Amino acid sequence: MAQPYPTPQQYFATEEQTVRIPVQYRPAGPPPPAPAAGPAPRRRRRWPWVVGGLVALLVVGSALGGGDDPAPAPAADTAAVPVVDAPRPAPVAVAPAPVPAPAPVVEAPAPAEPAMTVSQQNAVGSAEDYLAFMAFSRSGLIDQLEYEGFSTADATLAVDTVDVDWMVQAEKSARSYLDFTSFSRSGLVDQLEYEGFTAEQARHGADSVGL
Repeated sequence: MAQPYPTPQQYFATEEQTVRIPVQYRPAGPPPPAPAAGPAPRRRRRWPWVVGGLVALLVVGSALGGGDDPAPAPAADTAAVPVVDAPRPAPVAVAPAPVPAPAPVVEAPAPAEPAMTVSQQNAVGSAEDYLAFMAFSRSGLIDQLEYEGFSTADATLAVDTVDVDWMVQAEKSARSYLDFTSFSRSGLVDQLEYEGFTAEQARHGADSVGL
């Protein structure tokens, strides 16, 4: 049966290319009769089987994989913290305490000799005059100066100031006595001691003249 109407064709263009799609139009007419409705088939519940299958798969999988998988490694022990000795402090060089330099020893100047008084100067001059022409012992010269009127202090200072050897004075006195008179050794020694010479000086005077 020939179609009463020609089949029109529409074209739809896309972004990439134009495609020709034939569209058939049927003439309007009564719709075909609907098939008689029969009893709806009873649906079987599948979820118990699905759940049972999943459980079986899990059991089989765990049984097969349990022997192959390595045993879980035991938890690693807590890492021991390394003990590091604290560095010893470096010895600190202690500088020795400075030793104070000894203070320079300043020698005190020698005390100046006191100036002699006029009386002392005269006593020294008189002692030198007596020794120039006559022999004297130390005590005999002091007595002579006191006889002249000098004080004991001035007479003693003058006798100790003059440069004199009392041994030589004992020799001179022994010779002067023998020039005047004769003496025994003991008599001459006694005379010299009487003049103020010491026993040693008197014996030395007697020895000097051959007694």
